[in-house]
Amino acid sequence: MFYWIKTHKIIKIIFSKLIWNIPSSSKKVYLTFDDGPTPEITQWVLHQLKQYEAKATFFCIGKNIENNPNLLQEIINDGHSVGNHTFNHLNGWKTNTKKYIKNCELHTEIYNMQAKLFRPPYGKITPPQAYKLQKLGYKIIMWDVLSADFDQSISPEECLQNVISNIETGSIIVFHDSIKANNNLTYTLPKTLQFLKQKGFTCDKIMF
Repeated sequence: MFYWIKTHKIIKIIFSKLIWNIPSSSKKVYLTFDDGPTPEITQWVLHQLKQYEAKATFFCIGKNIENNPNLLQEIINDGHSVGNHTFNHLNGWKTNTKKYIKNCELHTEIYNMQAKLFRPPYGKITPPQAYKLQKLGYKIIMWDVLSADFDQSISPEECLQNVISNIETGSIIVFHDSIKANNNLTYTLPKTLQFLKQKGFTCDKIMF
């Protein structure tokens, strides 16, 4: 499985209309969580964030919200922002544009998402899909640092190093509040929050 832990600068230049990081004059980073909400795991994440007074952005799968509407409300009540991760976790490279856009819009219509933040599942989206979503007002949020917590072949210690070795001011960092990522996440997130606090970073939610 190939993926970049630190998104290469060339990728950011080629796909400059996508958002890879958020420049800031202060020491600020943006924690993001994909694939939830997931019972117990999302609640645990919210508890960790609350302990460190950290805000984050949750890119939720519509189907998971449908199954766990109370968790969506908990995320919102805690002051975090929520983004669209399609209704059925579609791979854009394997889905025609019309179906892909309809699936994204279904998510927004049902849950009345006011902030039109979108992250493509697997990071896979075609130029026509991106263009149409942007025309609809979506900001497509990619990432600067990938924790790779979903990769069960790496150790929790490696997962932690993926994050803390690559953080910079303005970094958008990807975690997953999912069952698959849980083992790496439960080790990495508390230590990441502690590291950020010690280094003087604040964690903010993404808002446009």
